[in-house]
Amino acid sequence: MKDSVVIEGLVAPYAQALLSIAQNGDLTDRFAQDCLSIRSVLASSPELTQLLENPIAKPDVKKGVLRQILGETLHPTMLNFVMLLVDRGRIPFVGAMCQRYQELFRELNQIVLADVTSAVPLSDSQKDSIRQKVVAMTGAQSVELETALDSELLGGVIIKVGSQVIDASLRGQLRRISIQLGSASSR
Repeated sequence: MKDSVVIEGLVAPYAQALLSIAQNGDLTDRFAQDCLSIRSVLASSPELTQLLENPIAKPDVKKGVLRQILGETLHPTMLNFVMLLVDRGRIPFVGAMCQRYQELFRELNQIVLADVTSAVPLSDSQKDSIRQKVVAMTGAQSVELETALDSELLGGVIIKVGSQVIDASLRGQLRRISIQLGSASSR
């Protein structure tokens, strides 16, 4: 708990500063995409994460690897921000900073994040249907979906928006029926 508070205290000012820079340069959308790219690269490369977190690795090595991997995809200002994080010894927190930036970006643009877990991959029409239902439920301008697969659901979806959870999975329906049957038999 204490560590997460310390990390948030470290991450939030950098994310806020990045948002301010983005707003001044009309780059908020671009930086949101860049943050998504950075988080995706970090998620797909544990070796890169280990390098960035290694205090013994020289900053020039970290910068060289980051330029090689991200140099062509990131906006030059975002790349400079990442290099600044290396210089300041804050690069291990770049993923958390990008996540916080995306949260600030969503708040700014009234975008809601919906975590959707399904038993099978969703079609585009199913995703659109979920987006429409979440917009109706929240009144947001738009909805961003993060999808995950869980074969134990058997079918259907579980949608999490903030603290709200909508369990429309077959597993959830079976659990509710079991509870109803249990309470009916105890009468």
